[in-house]
Amino acid sequence: MFRNSTMQPLIGHQPNRGMATLKSISLRLKSVKNIQKITQSMKMVSAAKYARAERELRAARPYGEGSTVFYEKIKPEEKEPAEGSKLLVAVTSDRGLCGAVHTSVSRQIRNELAEKSDNVKIVCIGDKSRSILQRLYGKNIVLVANEVGRKPPTFLDAARIAEQISQLEFGTGKIIYNRFKSVVSYTTTDLPLYHRDAVAASPNLAQYDSVDDSVIQSYLEFSLASILYYTLKEGACSEQSSRMSAMDNASKNAGEMIDKLSLLFNRTRQAVITRELIEIISGASAL
Repeated sequence: MFRNSTMQPLIGHQPNRGMATLKSISLRLKSVKNIQKITQSMKMVSAAKYARAERELRAARPYGEGSTVFYEKIKPEEKEPAEGSKLLVAVTSDRGLCGAVHTSVSRQIRNELAEKSDNVKIVCIGDKSRSILQRLYGKNIVLVANEVGRKPPTFLDAARIAEQISQLEFGTGKIIYNRFKSVVSYTTTDLPLYHRDAVAASPNLAQYDSVDDSVIQSYLEFSLASILYYTLKEGACSEQSSRMSAMDNASKNAGEMIDKLSLLFNRTRQAVITRELIEIISGASAL
């Protein structure tokens, strides 16, 4: 009677612990499979958006290249006015899950601000750069453009941002963005911004006929919008390609985790069955 009374609760208690372990593994396996489905879907969506972004980038590159060639020809002096300041424009977006696309732009700005943060203004295009730079350099941020990245950027979006930037007082500046190279590669680079006085004082400006202050002002406004449109397209293409690669890697990692969890689930289930058989045989032999 003593052996029967001690074996009875043991047989009824052990399988419950094994079933709880199997249930936790099963829930985790199910959650990883759901995550894999999401990452695979996001990869397919990013692939379609990347194809469109790359096609639109080819049409947008003449806008940026044409504007930069003009500044390369006249070579304006990078001399800040006494009351001027330096302007840094970060081209990012509001969306994440795309690797280090936004972090690389913010890191380059942080490196420049680490050397000199006084009299430096920051314009954040996209909420990701604002959230990264807000903690340390929130006082330097003077303008934030939200709702970027949800839809493909247009020239109208760039013109609206350029209108707000043109109202800021600055001496020299640069636009920091990601230049698309290939589906798996991009580089963080910058394009210079010049003050109207620096362009007007350039000695090489005389090679252009009929250039007065109004023409220079009009061209500076149009070239700023063109360069912003070009950098937005470069950033969008880099973002979609990076997100596609990130979701592909996430799907592969989820697949490896599913294989490990499936193996662990089968081993645990086999161990529970074996233990239950041993307990049943032990209890039967004790009678």
